[in-house]
Amino acid sequence: YVQNALKTESSNFEAIKNRLSDEKTIRLLHGAMGLVTESGEFLDAFKKHVFYGKPLDLVNLGEEAGDLFWYLAIIADALGQDSFNRIMETNIAKLKARYEI
Repeated sequence: YVQNALKTESSNFEAIKNRLSDEKTIRLLHGAMGLVTESGEFLDAFKKHVFYGKPLDLVNLGEEAGDLFWYLAIIADALGQDSFNRIMETNIAKLKARYEI
């Protein structure tokens, strides 16, 4: 399986290195990786509660939500946004069109 899977790997490492030399790409990648990591930590609190019977740690959930906003701020800035307002307005417009509200 491993050998067959590797046949589909993107292995143009020089081109990948070139794309990663762009500061915007690096910042967006940092933000994306951080969102995934912090989302996992957020979900882990629910796993501990649901499957292991631990109290739901609302303080920790709030901290993880703050970490998510921190990474979203990096992404917003890399996208040229100085606040979340325009991003949120665009999202609401998309949802209104999708759900005809």
